[in-house]
Amino acid sequence: MKRLLMSSLLLLCAFGLTAQMNNLKSYNALSARVLAIDHQSINDGIDEASPTFALEVGFRRQFSKIFGIMVPIKVGIIDVGELDNITISGIEVLGQLYPAGTDGKISPYLHAGYGVVSERLENANRQIPLGVGLNFRLDGNSWFNIQGEYRISDQENRDNIMAGIGYVYRLSSIDSDKDGIINRDDKCPDLPGPLATNGCPDADMDGVTDDKDRCPTEAGNANLAGCPDTDQDGTPNVDDKCPELAGPADKMGCPDADGDGINDEADECPELAGKAELDGCPDTDGDGVKDSEDECPNTAGNPRLKGCPDADGDGIPDKDDKCPDLAGESDSGCPDKDGDGVSDDEDKCPGIAGTFNGCPDTDGDGVGDDLDRCPTQAGTADNAGCPEIKQEVKERLEYAARAVRFETGSDKLKEESYIVLSEVAGIMRQYPDYDLTISGHTDNVGSDVTNLALSERRAAACLKFIVATGIKEGRISSAGYGESRPVADNGTASGRRINRRVEFGLNPRR
Repeated sequence: MKRLLMSSLLLLCAFGLTAQMNNLKSYNALSARVLAIDHQSINDGIDEASPTFALEVGFRRQFSKIFGIMVPIKVGIIDVGELDNITISGIEVLGQLYPAGTDGKISPYLHAGYGVVSERLENANRQIPLGVGLNFRLDGNSWFNIQGEYRISDQENRDNIMAGIGYVYRLSSIDSDKDGIINRDDKCPDLPGPLATNGCPDADMDGVTDDKDRCPTEAGNANLAGCPDTDQDGTPNVDDKCPELAGPADKMGCPDADGDGINDEADECPELAGKAELDGCPDTDGDGVKDSEDECPNTAGNPRLKGCPDADGDGIPDKDDKCPDLAGESDSGCPDKDGDGVSDDEDKCPGIAGTFNGCPDTDGDGVGDDLDRCPTQAGTADNAGCPEIKQEVKERLEYAARAVRFETGSDKLKEESYIVLSEVAGIMRQYPDYDLTISGHTDNVGSDVTNLALSERRAAACLKFIVATGIKEGRISSAGYGESRPVADNGTASGRRINRRVEFGLNPRR
């Protein structure tokens, strides 16, 4: 067991030293703690022991961001078995691993090591401490510490648990690049640089560090990534094609912004390269109409139509012609194939003459077939062209919601429900353009999940029965809502009975 612990300690140290080579950030720290020690809880051979206390001071060398070596010295008094108020002292070496580093507001760590504890300054035992701790940052160099550890001794009845609280202070850090700025404050700890740039090099001394300076050998403007701007036009010399003449930045700093050889003052399109015969404006499609006046600048067209083409020659430019490949006489430029006075582009039924958006009204109810959900049955516009459901039918559907019955806690239909559901199927035959929705509901007795599942099964059972009478399944949908939609008070027996229902709704087919 102890060999395994020692192997773990060696692996911890090896991991930490490897991290040191890859992520150097070393410093020294001092610590002080008050410790509480418990021997009795983990040693069956000790009949009596009192929690005892000790003081500890320590020195830590942090080799890297995640690994350090701690050397604590302890002095205290213990009361364990035959040792009554005996002075103890100890020293040990610990490897500490900081998985998240040491600079956070909270820095957790693990440690393991080897130490010697002396009792009465004469009897010494060797111990292996294994522990965890947390450092809570107070300010730049100060931490509050909480630590606990399990200590394994090579002597009988000397294993113990130790916990403590204390204070840690970080000493000055190392200055790796010798630029006078310690590593923890140096943004470039391996490259010397001035304090003004937080320790990073700045060859041209313009206040912009070399890693961010586009012109590291020429002093320049911080707002221009460290490059100079001779003509002060906001374009750095490195990007300015006319560094001695001020010009707009989007035109490379030259006064002929579009570079078409025409002075900006005489150029009607100073930001777009163009032709001299068009006053310096471009003509992208080459139809002789400058782009600024061409309503179709990317397609060659007729100057009389503001540069737009007219493929079918009907005098309506293609961009406004809803039928650009078919000559038409209407304002939209489209033909009227069925001669009903509605041009094909607006005719909902272009192959059939009609007066309702160009569509016929087969059932003569004043709703065109394109909008009529029941085109073969006269209805009303308010009901999407479908016939209104008779009041007595609505009442029978409401009755069916109360009359359908199931076996208790089951989706099995009672026989008296067969007549009710057969009547619902008959109603669907009376309204062939309507679909049916079936909604299952329960009271609040039982769990939400159980009630929801039961309501879904009961609605599905009704659907199955109606389909069995010859109604197409595609005309029916079912859903369960459990106890979520009560219509009566679930606090009474009569209210719960009303809430246990299956509702039926007829809707015009979409």
